[in-house]
Amino acid sequence: MGMVSQRFAPFGTTVFAEMTALANAHGAVNLSQGFPDFDGPEFAKRAVERAMAEGRNQYGRMQGLPELNRALVGWWKRATGMEVDGETQVTVTAGCTEALAATFLGLINPGDEVILFEPYYDCYRAGVAMAGGVARTVRLRPPGAGEGADGIVRGAFEFDAEELKRAFTGRTRAIVVNTPNNPTGKVFTRAELGLIAELCVGHGVVAITDEVYERLTFNEDRPHVRLATLPGMSERTITLSSLGKTYSLTGWKTGWAIASRELSAAVRSAHQFLTFCSAIPMQMGAAEAIERGEEYVEGLRKQLGEARDYLAGVLARVGFRVFMPEGTYFIMVDHTPVSGGRSDVEFCRWLTTEVGVAAIPPSVFYDDAEGGRRLARFAFCKRMETLRAAAERLERLRK
Repeated sequence: MGMVSQRFAPFGTTVFAEMTALANAHGAVNLSQGFPDFDGPEFAKRAVERAMAEGRNQYGRMQGLPELNRALVGWWKRATGMEVDGETQVTVTAGCTEALAATFLGLINPGDEVILFEPYYDCYRAGVAMAGGVARTVRLRPPGAGEGADGIVRGAFEFDAEELKRAFTGRTRAIVVNTPNNPTGKVFTRAELGLIAELCVGHGVVAITDEVYERLTFNEDRPHVRLATLPGMSERTITLSSLGKTYSLTGWKTGWAIASRELSAAVRSAHQFLTFCSAIPMQMGAAEAIERGEEYVEGLRKQLGEARDYLAGVLARVGFRVFMPEGTYFIMVDHTPVSGGRSDVEFCRWLTTEVGVAAIPPSVFYDDAEGGRRLARFAFCKRMETLRAAAERLERLRK
């Protein structure tokens, strides 16, 4: 008799844990799991140390420390021009993953349908199942053209508007929009988000936006647009984000949800029974990062832009068909020119154990694994010396 509940049995161990463990076991350069191999700003870490030294080590408020909630209110006003109440519309969570879980559990009733764009971050599918919902998927397809002389495709993954319209039914409760998108690197355009907004308003659907990569965009013609700022969407959007990606502090697990009072109440109804509150010293450090970290963020964007261009060039040179990302810190490739007919899972395991570079097989991000069979995802949130070490090993593929 299996001991795992039926709702979680189909998911197994997350692919990120599997590939990192495999990379560690074989001494591979880990370009699979998306965490930087460098730290965030020193002033934020010092704020955590001060908080601990001052005795800020006990439970805090369920909705978040006043210092962090105030910082988030100011940040949201600067980013959107919109006013929110930090006491009733901002909820601090244990990372964006917990924010997603609390949102699904607090909002979705058994049998409700939730629209996901695939490939999707794997916890979306599990979160819908955890709430007893039914996932309906809309495919993001890689561009068929746009390949330059350098072998790099400069064009976004796209969805079919008619397919999206058909996904909305009388049972649709919510749609999840992850922009910039992991794993494709797509930044949704204002026109695409406008269509999503129109459908949400027309069908009375709530939008759940995962915007953890909101500051990590690279193309001026594809800026990050917040769905909550579009007409009719402020009252029906739950905007989720976190500290980790923007400030290279993924291990702090500090995230948040910003929404109307009614939707915030839904998030908090589950959040209070999941973690109640996230780590207090980290919340103090997060407030410091948000209030003082603009220079750090701009430097990080420049660093990641250079890392993106470097790794994309390496991957194209050794034979991959490279889809240049518009945002995030991941590059998707078509591995078939160099993989010898292997599936994505077979290829990524072989690449890790035999070549010494770990990547993520994206088929786990699709309802039908065939959708990701030809693809692989590489992370470039690494120091240049790490990327150069990976490049030396990847050169073996040319032979």
